[in-house]
Amino acid sequence: MVENNKTTKAFSLENYGIKDAQAHYQLSSEELHNLAVEKGQGVQVNSGALAVNTGEFTGRSPKDRFIVKDEVTKDEIWWGDVNIPFDPEKFDRLYDKVTEYLSGKDLYVRDSYACADKDYQLNIRVITEYPWSNMFAHNMFLRPTEEELKDFSPEWTVINAPEFMADPEVDGTRQHNFAILNFTKKIALIGGTGYTGEIKKGIFSALNFILPVDKNTLSMHCSANVGDDGDTAIFFGLSGTGKTTLSADPERKLIGDDEHGWTEDNKVFNFEGGCYAKVINLSQENEPDIFNAIRPGAILENVIIDDQGAVDFEDTSITQNTRVSYPIYHINNIQQPSVGENPKNIFFLTADAFGVLPPISKLTPGQAAYHFISGYTAKVAGTEAGITEPVPSFSACFGAPFMPLHPTRYAEMLSKKMQDAEVNVWLVNTGWTGGPYGVGSRMKLKYTREMISSALEGKLDKVEYHTHPIFGLEMPKDCLNVPSEVLDPRKTWSDKEAYDIKAKKLATFFKNNFKKFEDNASDDILKGGPIV
Repeated sequence: MVENNKTTKAFSLENYGIKDAQAHYQLSSEELHNLAVEKGQGVQVNSGALAVNTGEFTGRSPKDRFIVKDEVTKDEIWWGDVNIPFDPEKFDRLYDKVTEYLSGKDLYVRDSYACADKDYQLNIRVITEYPWSNMFAHNMFLRPTEEELKDFSPEWTVINAPEFMADPEVDGTRQHNFAILNFTKKIALIGGTGYTGEIKKGIFSALNFILPVDKNTLSMHCSANVGDDGDTAIFFGLSGTGKTTLSADPERKLIGDDEHGWTEDNKVFNFEGGCYAKVINLSQENEPDIFNAIRPGAILENVIIDDQGAVDFEDTSITQNTRVSYPIYHINNIQQPSVGENPKNIFFLTADAFGVLPPISKLTPGQAAYHFISGYTAKVAGTEAGITEPVPSFSACFGAPFMPLHPTRYAEMLSKKMQDAEVNVWLVNTGWTGGPYGVGSRMKLKYTREMISSALEGKLDKVEYHTHPIFGLEMPKDCLNVPSEVLDPRKTWSDKEAYDIKAKKLATFFKNNFKKFEDNASDDILKGGPIV
């Protein structure tokens, strides 16, 4: 029997091959917080949140993420550098080694689920070596009621063992850390890394296979919010582009900040029960919702704290990928349940390190498909192991590291849904202006917010546009509370010739990247790319 204050539930970890373990089931966030502090694994900061250090890995390790190649996956997965195959027999042997390692230990077990729309609910059991990893699962997945727990039956299991180190020569991994998905056994096996993002992205990757293949539902790496009149907005973008920040709008209700599904019956639903926000340079003035969410129940990762328990959000001496995890109810203005109707506006967010793309531009259907498949941004330092400064990057569907299927499968679903719903699609550059990274400056958040608000309120439907000569993007000439020269990126550069050279260079990168998709792209999509 495994107990907590309210729930008694009979199950044995021996079913998982874990023997003689003391399983702490469904502990409260406060209990897990206190255990982490007692074990010396974390400290409490002056806001009451828990601060932890994730150790060697402060970001995901994409080259150490694998999918078991078997009868279920062999003909469906887009195999390659993103989806790396793993042998089923080697998985079984490694699984046995991990469960043997966990046997006899204090472990933390949580039953939760993903997908706020009950028709798509995925029940999950998370077994962790650390109490704060279990607290992360409490924050990030949806929380069953006491009544729901009585008959809870998990479909997927996450086993998380940060201190277990694989032997690459024996176990078939690249190095000692690994995150492996097994779709036949419905297990996410994670070891050798304390970075909690591997837990949430493991389930996200699983849903990116399950929903399109089994449910004809589009899975999306995006945030979403909804206005007072029920108008839903979606924000696509990779880490560091502003998904969490821009969707946390005090004037709109938050549906979710990172992962969503778009159903056949025109609903958008959140996968998660929490938010996982970057906190580099966080301030109460610029991002009040996120700042105020850092309170008891939140987990700060890899931040620097002074002797008085104050967090220095500008200190990146551990990593630039400093994070906070908190349950979604830490945001005051949320949609309950986390479900919205068909979106009216979709925003593609990019942090353009070249300083070339406009801060906002309106896309045609062809351009929307082209830029969705391209997924251009800059990898932000620290988000992935080995990245120490921004690097221009193309990530299909704004989430290739988490997409098991070929990108065109997601793009085709999105294109059809966008056209059926007659949504406005915008490309928003939250990156650099006035020059490339190292010369120019980051786009002011207040300007980006004003442009997005104007788009949501229909104000940008009433202004004149002009066309970018190289990318063919329609750029508004005016936007309330934004200087007109900011709207045209070329005007922000002191050296206009240097801008033209850089813009042509970026256009070439786009075209070279898209060559691998050309055979599956329509003429309309191909026309959506750069003009030169």
